[in-house]
Amino acid sequence: MRSILAATAAFAALTLAAPAAANNHMETTATAATLAGVLADARRDGDRARDQYRNPAETLAFFKVEPGMTVADVVPGGGWYTRVLVPYLGADGRYIGLNPDMRTSNNERMAGAWGGLADKFPAQLAEWGLADSSASGINLDQAGDDTAGAIDRVLIIREMHNLHRFNLIHSTLVGARKMLKDDGLLGIVQHRASETASADYTDGSKGYLRQKDVVALVEAHGFELVGSSEINANARDTADHESGVWEMPPSWGSKKAELKDVGESDRMTLLFRKRA
Repeated sequence: MRSILAATAAFAALTLAAPAAANNHMETTATAATLAGVLADARRDGDRARDQYRNPAETLAFFKVEPGMTVADVVPGGGWYTRVLVPYLGADGRYIGLNPDMRTSNNERMAGAWGGLADKFPAQLAEWGLADSSASGINLDQAGDDTAGAIDRVLIIREMHNLHRFNLIHSTLVGARKMLKDDGLLGIVQHRASETASADYTDGSKGYLRQKDVVALVEAHGFELVGSSEINANARDTADHESGVWEMPPSWGSKKAELKDVGESDRMTLLFRKRA
């Protein structure tokens, strides 16, 4: 019930920001209902406990993701957002699981883990109950001419720190900008460090980045910040853990007893427009 109400409220908020038109309201309500159904799907039974921290309905509403769009999801990983986005985008939409161009990585282990997504993704989709979809997975260096200027949204969710520490951030942001339509948007959710956190703590190895650094870095790659949200904020997270964000759930480091009631990490939620 919480997910259904959250989805409806989130998409209703978008309607209020636009000219009040009856047909727009009907479309928004229908879109919210579609997302609510996706969030309640049995394929997400193992994911739903995290909804209260990751706020998928509100986050996708803030990123203005709608059915029928083409969306590239950077580092789909275990598929948490894949299991939301693929059915939500629907038969008229297109989901692309997008791993970085691993030729630029400085980490052999990650090159093995993230490389070859096109070959690995069909089996992963089948495992997630999405084998009958048109979703696909590629590494950025495999993106063809059909993706240039053809993507509505690129999403980087809880991965900016890894792109930063593994020397992948420049190629990924350059590639994302090339793929986006002229009116395309880049949505980012990222573990947030204190604005006074040291450079050593915010080099990506702890999982936390300073919001002003993320904004400056993305804008330097041809984007303009158009909005920020506290949808995924958590003031109870001190963001100063010795072993970084991996002390927090769902990873659970050595501080499990100490942090068991804190929830997931404090996160920035940022929306950028492709700049001409």
